[in-house]
Amino acid sequence: MHQRLTAFARVQARAVVALVVLVTALSSAGTALADKAAIASAHPLATAAGYEILKRGGNAFDAAIAVSVALAVVEPYASGLGGGGFFLLHRASDKRDVMIDARETAPGRATRSMYLDADGRPNEANSINGALAAAIPGTPAGLVWLAQHYGRLPLSVSLAPAITLARDGFSVDGRYASAASAREALLKANADAARIFLADGVAPKEGFKLRQPQLASTLEALALRGRDGFYAGDLATRMVAGVRAGGGIWELDDLATYQVVEREPAHVRYRGALITFAPLPSAGGIVLTESLQILERFPIGSMPPVQRDHLIVEALRRGYQDRARYLGDPAFVTPPARLTTIGYADQRAASIDVSKATASAELDVLYPLIPEGDNTTHFSIVDAAGNRAAVTLSVNLPFGAGVVAGDTGVLLNDEMNDFAIAPGLPNAYGLVGNEANAVQPRKRPLSSMTPAFVEDERGVLVLGTPGGSRIMSMVLLGILEYVDNAGVDKSGIDLDRIVSAPRFHHQYLPDRLEYEPGGFSAEWIDALKAMGHTLQEGKRRWGNMQAVYVDYASGEAKAARDPRGKAGLLF
Repeated sequence: MHQRLTAFARVQARAVVALVVLVTALSSAGTALADKAAIASAHPLATAAGYEILKRGGNAFDAAIAVSVALAVVEPYASGLGGGGFFLLHRASDKRDVMIDARETAPGRATRSMYLDADGRPNEANSINGALAAAIPGTPAGLVWLAQHYGRLPLSVSLAPAITLARDGFSVDGRYASAASAREALLKANADAARIFLADGVAPKEGFKLRQPQLASTLEALALRGRDGFYAGDLATRMVAGVRAGGGIWELDDLATYQVVEREPAHVRYRGALITFAPLPSAGGIVLTESLQILERFPIGSMPPVQRDHLIVEALRRGYQDRARYLGDPAFVTPPARLTTIGYADQRAASIDVSKATASAELDVLYPLIPEGDNTTHFSIVDAAGNRAAVTLSVNLPFGAGVVAGDTGVLLNDEMNDFAIAPGLPNAYGLVGNEANAVQPRKRPLSSMTPAFVEDERGVLVLGTPGGSRIMSMVLLGILEYVDNAGVDKSGIDLDRIVSAPRFHHQYLPDRLEYEPGGFSAEWIDALKAMGHTLQEGKRRWGNMQAVYVDYASGEAKAARDPRGKAGLLF
């Protein structure tokens, strides 16, 4: 069987290898452009894979499959078959917007107290490291769904470039080396992970040849059998055995019953632009709708930078507060409908002092609870027909749980940490949660992943980024750069500025304004401190935004990759 699958994959891949290598050489920036199509991803090999599928007659959705799986191979610290994600799509033929929710789910044996000790004290390490931290993967089911319902090409064709990369190997870059160094001890603790991702038991240096033949075989099974190639049969049995051997609680029924969900995206209008977000279980749709509707009450486009940024911080503070209090898997909780209404935005905006910071603790007094009735990667694609995809995928922390499921080559996520282990307890990214995001069997943890479309009379911007809890603030800043004209120069949209502009962040708790090093003046820092903000300079720049833009007047498509992604692992 193994030999038959290998031969199958090699037939599919042989014809594409030479052109993938050629396109890689031409796409060292991680972006590619073909006629009126564009791709921006976090790695040039993944961009090349997507470009190759477009050349073979695929659409943006086929290319999204190719890029997703290539990223799983070349960025195993950021995404993979053992993780999940959101596929925000626009189909040009009927102008349909849809989100494919391939978020992970808690195993059926999960309990609310599974990360608490006998005295009720949290043991967060178990939700971050090891097999108990792993939720049921959704990415493979999402890829199959995408091919069956939106793509033009067989799944086997779209997977072929990634199969070749996994089997033949590639030279790792500085970001891989940095991630492996940061999680070296964790990877060493699992023999299969250490054998695959380390070099003689230590983190490899840039240029190390990473080969993943077992992952290639798993991809071949997915290509040949579709969903059943991953969620049923021998592969599923071996994965569950590997998880259980490592102390996890997966069962075969968890895999057999996993389903992707098609969801209606969240929409909001901001100063004439129609913005489309991922909906729950992404927190981005509600948090950024609320933030943008607050900001629309102020003329921030004409304000001095310090006053403008103060108001952005205050809008984020209020949006993240409601994230902590109300948001979770929509199959389990229903957040108050008022959160995205104009009237609620009016109330929230009225509570902002334009010259003084609001302490986060004061917001709980101003807005008491309304009774009830998430490392990562991103890529953006548009094709010549106008189809578009904004896709954010994750295994949570770098290299996820640090465990490979037996001999399958599948690196497990540690997305269980995205649940609220206990009310008010921060997760690995400092986000607090409440009962709405408590651990429950088959529940999807709340996510910060926020792929987005921004469309006005000028064109359409497709964007997103990794970055844990900072994802939503980064996407907001990207939207504001575009809509409020800060990202426009004389020659049109300055896409490079949108993805590279300095970033700051506030997430309600902890009550502090974080900012990137080297991006802001001493005057800016002092002025915000004088307003009462507590500022903290980040240890590194964050995010890795990938954006594409289609200009409606010219039909030209552009792609831009965040320069931060070239400097090492940033999260």
